[in-house]
Amino acid sequence: MSEFILEMRNISKEFPGVKALSNVNFKVKKGEIHCLVGENGAGKSTLMKVLSGIYPFGTYAGDIVFGDEIQKFSKISDSEKEGIGIIYQELSLFPELSVFENIFIGHEIKKGITVDFNETIVKAMEMLKKVKLDVNPEVQIKELGVGKQQLVEIAKALSKDVKLLILDEPTAALNEDDSENLLFLMEELKNQGISCIMISHKLKEVIAVADTVTVLRDGQTICSLDKNKGEISENTIIKHMVGREIDDIYPKRPDQKFGETALELKDWNVYNPKLGRKILHNINLNVRKGEIIGIAGLMGSGRTELAKSIFGNPTKFKLDGSVLVQGEMKRFTHPKDAINAGIAYVTEDRKGDGLILEQDIKNNISITDLFKISKKSVINQHEEIVVANEYLNKLNIKAPSIASIVGKLSGGNQQKVSLSKWLFTNPNVLILDEPTRGIDVGAKFEIYTFMNLLVEQGMSIIMISSELPEVLGMSDRIYVMAEGKITGELSREEATQESVMALATI
Repeated sequence: MSEFILEMRNISKEFPGVKALSNVNFKVKKGEIHCLVGENGAGKSTLMKVLSGIYPFGTYAGDIVFGDEIQKFSKISDSEKEGIGIIYQELSLFPELSVFENIFIGHEIKKGITVDFNETIVKAMEMLKKVKLDVNPEVQIKELGVGKQQLVEIAKALSKDVKLLILDEPTAALNEDDSENLLFLMEELKNQGISCIMISHKLKEVIAVADTVTVLRDGQTICSLDKNKGEISENTIIKHMVGREIDDIYPKRPDQKFGETALELKDWNVYNPKLGRKILHNINLNVRKGEIIGIAGLMGSGRTELAKSIFGNPTKFKLDGSVLVQGEMKRFTHPKDAINAGIAYVTEDRKGDGLILEQDIKNNISITDLFKISKKSVINQHEEIVVANEYLNKLNIKAPSIASIVGKLSGGNQQKVSLSKWLFTNPNVLILDEPTRGIDVGAKFEIYTFMNLLVEQGMSIIMISSELPEVLGMSDRIYVMAEGKITGELSREEATQESVMALATI
């Protein structure tokens, strides 16, 4: 009997104009945590979709050997019957249904022809105990936070007697505590004999839990690294992922003198009518021309609410205080007012708020300022194509053409499109909310390099990030927030992980 629970042999998969996988070989041992890493577009998710039956047998070349038998999955339920469970970054739960209904949906426990609700609740409680989630199984999913919903997804997979659990970017939307809980749970599952495959861009998490790391690049297997042989390190993984050494993930820029204040908030207060309380209290901050300021803080500290209140207040909070743009008092009642004043906001939720996923790159880039490429309300399509190609090249967006559908691009390339559409408005102040969430180290480096170029050209950047090393590595100054207040301002020289966290937990 083989030591491997899974072998994928010479897997190749093509889409029109793109070879996504080319003779990929991938093996997972029984009872191990195996991390699959690579740049966006390397083929990780495609490989897992082949394994799970989303891309059925006959649409790819090569063999899947699971449980010592060659498998020919024609749909996802076929792989589930063999004991393969897959959990995507976008959770597939029904918000209006209860926890126990979600866990057993599609394989309900029945008494005769009716669902046995009592037995279902009992079994659901057993599954919740396995994932160490202490919630009422009858509560609706929408009442739970993202971290708890993730655990419900795992409980759902365990209810199907899973032998191999695939987690695609499981901690991308989780806070630090929920991420730690999930990684601990993976270790627990491993101890129970369940094998796990984790796709992640968070290399520190990969190093913390992986027994083996397999690197994909451009649809090919580059290497597999063994923890027991001391082969797994951040520098080694990065080198194999991007095909070159990256000595410093946060590129340095020459020391420069900052210009006049580009944007300033004075005694800024924000009241949320739905919550019936003030959510931002007496915020005072400024950003100068050619400067990157970081905004750090724990989830719920009010960082995104601050960004939205500046950018035309689309959520219709009640505002009080002053906004000054280049020294001139402004009042924005709509995002269009902020855009006209030279402010742009790249949202943290590129799929939900930032992009029109079913449209192409060209339309997504031009939509923020159609008047610029129009005459008498008629869009100059030639000019629109020129503009889109300019950003495609400038930001190194990896896509066959500007006609590529944005929803089919990798996360890193979607983020570059989101950034491009706002750069098309020629902003003086660029607000970046979680600019590198869910993207690989190579794409991060490209975005950081481009940020440096923008400020060297005189732009001002406000960067909100939950990744503390990113805030420390890229910011000239850092404002720290806690419970809707700015609790401190630190220079680059003063800022350390300890000093930031001390202010974030006041």
